[in-house]
Amino acid sequence: NLVLDINLTSTQCLKLAVSKALGIATVAGSSVVKVPQIIKLLSSQSGAGISFLSYALETSALLTTLAYSARNGFPFNTYGETAMIAAQNVVISLLVLRYTGKTVLAAVFVAALASGGFSLFNEGVIDMQTLTYAQMGAGLLGVASKLPQVWTIYGEGGTGQLSAFMVFNYLFGSLTRIYTTLQEVDDRLILYGFVGGFVLNVVLAAQMVYYWNSPATAPHAEEIGQKPADIAMGSSTGASTKGKGPTTRRRG
Repeated sequence: NLVLDINLTSTQCLKLAVSKALGIATVAGSSVVKVPQIIKLLSSQSGAGISFLSYALETSALLTTLAYSARNGFPFNTYGETAMIAAQNVVISLLVLRYTGKTVLAAVFVAALASGGFSLFNEGVIDMQTLTYAQMGAGLLGVASKLPQVWTIYGEGGTGQLSAFMVFNYLFGSLTRIYTTLQEVDDRLILYGFVGGFVLNVVLAAQMVYYWNSPATAPHAEEIGQKPADIAMGSSTGASTKGKGPTTRRRG
C-alpha cells in the first residue's frame, strides 16, 4: 500500500518510506553484523575480551522482544533483526564457552534458551499480559547486558577479540531503531529499550575508540586494512619488554 499510495508531497508519507527503508536495511545488515566477531573467535581460538554474561543477558532480552513483537503483530521490519542477532549471539556464546572450557554450561545455556523460547511464543504457557511484564524486564535486561562487556573492557585495559565492525554497526542500528519505532510502533516499552541500548552502545563505541591503539586491541587494525604490527609498535613505545611484555591497561 505504501508503494501504491505514495505521495512525495506528504511529509508523513516520506517519513514512513524512510522508516521502512531503514528498517529493511537494519534487518538485512543484522544478518551479518556479528559474523566478523564469529570469525575473530574462530581464528584466534580465544574468548579474550568477550563477556559471556553480556551475551547471555542480551540474547534473553532479544528472545523476549522477538516474541512480544511477533505476538503483537508489529511490522517485521521493525523487529526482524532481533531474530538474526539472537541466532548469532548463540553461536558466539557457545564459542566463548568452548574456548574457556565450560562445555557443560554451554549445554545448559542452549537448553534454557529452547525452553524459554517455547514458553514465550506459546500463549498457553505465557499469556499476553505476562509477556508484557516480561518485555518491561527485557528492556532493562537489554541495557544491563551491555554493562558486563563495558566492565570487561575496562578491567582488561583493551577490547581483546571484540569486533569493531560489530560495535559501530550496533550503534548505528540502535539509533535507526529509535527512528523506526517512533514512526511505526506505538509502544513505549519497545522505544525505551532502544533508547537505553543506544546510550550503552555509545559507551562501548567510545571504549573502542579509546582503546584502539592499545596492544590488546591492535588486531582491530585488520578490520580497516592496516597492519596490526604498526599499531602495536606505536602504542608500545617505551614499554618494558621484560617479563610478560607490555601492559595493556589504560585507565581514564
